[in-house]
Amino acid sequence: MRYRQRGGGQLGLILLASQVFHVGVENIPPVTLAVLGLNVYLFLVPSLPLLQACISVQQAYWRGDWRRLVLSPLHHLDDWHLYFNMASFLWKGVKLEPRLGSSFYAWLLTVFSLLTGVIYLLLEMVLSEITQDPSYSLECAVGFSGVLFALKVLSNHYHPGGVSYVMGVPVANRYASWVELVLIHVTSPGTSFVGHLAGILVGLLYTAGPLKVIMRTIAGFVMNGYHARQNPYYNSSGYSGSSGGHRAHPQNVHPYTGGLSEDEQYEAAIRASLNGRGGSTQRRPTSHGFNIPGELTAEEIRRRRLQRIDHFD
Repeated sequence: MRYRQRGGGQLGLILLASQVFHVGVENIPPVTLAVLGLNVYLFLVPSLPLLQACISVQQAYWRGDWRRLVLSPLHHLDDWHLYFNMASFLWKGVKLEPRLGSSFYAWLLTVFSLLTGVIYLLLEMVLSEITQDPSYSLECAVGFSGVLFALKVLSNHYHPGGVSYVMGVPVANRYASWVELVLIHVTSPGTSFVGHLAGILVGLLYTAGPLKVIMRTIAGFVMNGYHARQNPYYNSSGYSGSSGGHRAHPQNVHPYTGGLSEDEQYEAAIRASLNGRGGSTQRRPTSHGFNIPGELTAEEIRRRRLQRIDHFD
């Protein structure tokens, strides 16, 4: 939404609190709850005045204040602006976060927030150039609604055959974001049409463009790097050495022992011998990642040992 004077009412906060308790705090996924709480906190205790948090071509691009890409989605004009955005975010998060996983959802929100701001700046620069109207470069916007439009595109992508109600009007999901974009701009002229459009374009970049593949690839590299730090022998294909790209195994661990102790290896060898008389045996995986035949009782082991002694005699 474009910047204007912040109102002083608190009714929106009360209604938002009622929405949260209606859903149940314990039913709200962690990332959704954290982002909602952060937005409320920054509304009650702003980190900066709105004129220093809102994003515009003049402030972000011309003056190089790129921190506004981070700050602008997290600040709101008044309690009603906060309520409508966070109530919408709450319901989207309850549906999307369990589907995508909390870690990836946090990554998604981060990328959507930053990319929505970048595309907003690009659109404003293009409009200013085409129309030769410098006011587009001066428009300063704040709020989470651009990200919400991106999430709406994503949610509708997962439910293409459904119907959404936009201001009481049933609309097919595939068109709902576009209809809402127009209706909000017509009914609420103070909203940022370009900011909402930027959100839709980000959503389309994810659902129909390369953004999803790029994000998942980066997330995969990060996770592999995390596992590698936790275990220096780990790579995406299993265990690996530190040089030459050749696979190796941890020191003092034979590739066929699965990390078992010497006593465990000896016990497994005895069982394999008694069960198969030195031949091949049918094995099953265990929690240690080592194939061991079916468990034998102590009595059965003693009986088979006696049989082997009789046989050799």
